[in-house]
Amino acid sequence: MSTNKHANRLIHEKSPYLLQHAHNPVDWYPWGEEAFKKARAEDKPIFLSIGYSTCHWCHVMERESFEDKEVAEVLNQNFVSIKVDREERPDIDHIYMTFCQALTGHGGWPLTIILTPDQKPFYAGTYFPKKGRMGMPGILDILNRISKAWKQDKESLIEASEQIFKGVQPDFLVKGEEAEISDDILDKAYLALKRSFEPSYGGFSTAPKFPTPHNLSFLLRYWKARGEEEALRMVEKTLDGMARGGIFDHIGYGFSRYSTDQKWLVPHFEKMLYDNALLTIAYLEAFQCTGKEVYRQVAEKVFTYVLRDMTSPEGGFYSAEDADSEGEEGKFYLWKPEEIKEILGESDGQAFCEYYGITPIGNFEGKNIPNRIHAKEAVNHGEEAIAPLREKVFEHRERRFRPYKDDKILTSWNGLMIAAMAIGGKVLENWAYTQAAERAVEFILDRLVRKEDGRLLARYREGEASHLACVDDYAYLVWGLIELYETTYKPIYLHHALHFNGDMVKYFWDEENGGLFLYGKDGEQLIARPKEIYDGALPSGNSVAALNFLRLARLTGDSRLEEMGERQIRAFGKALQRSPAAYTHFMTAVMFAALPGQEIVVAGEPVQEDTQKMLKVLRSRFMPQAVILVKPMGEEGEMLARIAPFVREQKPIGGKAAAYVCQNFACQAPVTDPSRLAQMLKQ
Repeated sequence: MSTNKHANRLIHEKSPYLLQHAHNPVDWYPWGEEAFKKARAEDKPIFLSIGYSTCHWCHVMERESFEDKEVAEVLNQNFVSIKVDREERPDIDHIYMTFCQALTGHGGWPLTIILTPDQKPFYAGTYFPKKGRMGMPGILDILNRISKAWKQDKESLIEASEQIFKGVQPDFLVKGEEAEISDDILDKAYLALKRSFEPSYGGFSTAPKFPTPHNLSFLLRYWKARGEEEALRMVEKTLDGMARGGIFDHIGYGFSRYSTDQKWLVPHFEKMLYDNALLTIAYLEAFQCTGKEVYRQVAEKVFTYVLRDMTSPEGGFYSAEDADSEGEEGKFYLWKPEEIKEILGESDGQAFCEYYGITPIGNFEGKNIPNRIHAKEAVNHGEEAIAPLREKVFEHRERRFRPYKDDKILTSWNGLMIAAMAIGGKVLENWAYTQAAERAVEFILDRLVRKEDGRLLARYREGEASHLACVDDYAYLVWGLIELYETTYKPIYLHHALHFNGDMVKYFWDEENGGLFLYGKDGEQLIARPKEIYDGALPSGNSVAALNFLRLARLTGDSRLEEMGERQIRAFGKALQRSPAAYTHFMTAVMFAALPGQEIVVAGEPVQEDTQKMLKVLRSRFMPQAVILVKPMGEEGEMLARIAPFVREQKPIGGKAAAYVCQNFACQAPVTDPSRLAQMLKQ
C-alpha cells in the first residue's frame, strides 16, 4: 500500500482493494460516469485495471508501477485510469476477462485493459512489470506506444475495438443452442474427469492444482447413482491429498486458494471464503458416503477457522485473507525447526517437526510449510497427542504480523458459506453451525436488501450496502436457504428461497432464449450482457440456479419451477454436450432431473424425540436425489402447507411422527418406526 500522502478519488470508496490504491500517485477513478465523461471530453483512452485485495500479483504490480511516479505521470497525462474490484463488480470483470482471454489466450489478475471512451477494448493483458524483461513487455513501453498510436491514428484503434467487440460477442451469449439432454451425458462427464485425473495425489491436473470442489460433488453423485467405485476412489484420493498437503493450514485451519505443485504442498497462500465453503461441502458429503472420520475432522477444522477468523460480530462472513504479510508471500505460515523447538522445547518440538514434515532444509524457500504428505495414511494417527502442541504453535503464530483480511461481506459467497454451515449442522449434528448459518441469513436480510423495493445488493462494508446483486448472489443465496430449510425445517427459509428465486427470474431471466443473464435488467447496461455457465473456481449462477429450480419444484410441488429447471438444461444443451466435464455443477442438475428422486415428508413436531429419531436416520445418509420436508402441526404446518400443498393431509399416526416416502410418482405406506424407515431407504 502506498505511503503517498495525497489521496485520489478512491479514498471515498468502501472496497478494500480500491482503498489499497487510494494513495497511489495515479489519478484513479472508480468505475462510473465521471470517468467516462472525462475520457470523452478530453479524448483519451481508458486504462482499466481490475483485481482484488488479496491478489499477490496485484500487490506486485501496484508496488512496481502504480506507486511509481514515472508510470503515474504517463497514465495521468495520456489516459483516464479506472480501478475495479472484481469481487464487487463480477459483471465488469467477466466482460473484460472474456475479451482478455479471446485476445491473448489466457487471463488472470491483475487484469489490464485499454478501452476507447465508449468502453470498448482494444488492448488486453494481465500483469506487466514497469519495464520489459525476459520477453515480457513493460507497462511503460505499452502505455507510451498506445498513447502515440491514439494521437496519430486513433481511427485504426477504434476500428480494431469494433472488430474485437464483434468477434467476442458469441462468447457472451449461448444463443440458439438449445438441445435435449439424455442421461448418458453424465457418463461422458465422468469419463472426461477420469481421463484428466492425476492418480498420485488426486486432482484433475498436474500443476498448478485447483480444488474444484464441484467436480468432487458430481463424482460422489455419480458413484451413488451408477455404483461406479472408481468415482468414489478419485474423490477420496483428492480429498486425502488436500487434507495432507500444505494447501490446508494445519496450524490455524482453512484451505488456501490453490497449490502451485503436484503434491498439494506449496499453496498460493491466500484464503478465500468460497473455496472453504465449497470444499467443506465436499468433505461433509464424503463423510456421509464413507463414514471416514478424517473427512468429518477436516470439515470441523474449516468451520473452526471460519467462525474464529472470518465471521463479523453481526454474523456476516468476511471475504478473504491475503497471501502476503510484511511484503512476503506466505511469511505468516512458514516455520524453521529451531522456532518450533523454542516454542515447545526440544523433545516436543522434535515430535511436532516429525509429525508435520518440518526439516532444516525446508520445503519452501528454506522454510517449512507444515504438511502430512509424508504420512503413510490420510488418517491423522497421533493427532490427540499433537493437538496441545499445535495449539501452542498456533498461539505463537497469532502474535505474528497477520496477512491482510478483506472484511467486505459479499452476498454471493455468504450464500455458499450459509449452505456449508447448514449442511454441517445437519450432517455433524452440531447446531452451532446451523446457528451461524441463520445469523448470516439475518445479516443479509437486514443489511443487504434494499428497503424501498426488496432488491438484493451485493456488498456490505462499514455500514454501507452497495452494488446491485448479480445472478450469482441470488442463486448462491437461494442454495443456502434451501440447505437451511433442510436442516432446520423452518418454513420461513423455504419462503425466503422462493421469494429470492422469483426475484432472480424477474431481473435476470432471458424470456427469448432461456437461461439467466449475469446482471439484471434494472442495472447499468454494460457493453455486453453475458450469460455464464462455466463451472470454474466457482460454479456458475446458471448451474446453481438450474439445480435450485428443480429442488424447489420437488419441495413445493410447483410444476412451473420444474419447467424452468428443464428449460435451463435445454437452453445450454449444446454447450453441455460439447464439454460436459467443464460444467460439473450443471451436471448435478442434469442428474437430479434425469434420475429417480424421492420426496420424504416427516409429519411431526421437530423438537420432539420421535421426530428427531426419524430425522437422524435421514441425516446420516447421502441422498442427493431426495428432498425432505417436516410437517409440524399448528401455524408452521399451515405455512408449509401453503408453500407445499401436497403435505396438507400428511399427519402423525397414532400420536407418533410418521414418515411418508414417495419415489417414481408412487408413495409407500407411512411408517412410524425409524428402523422401518431405514429399511425402506436401503431398498
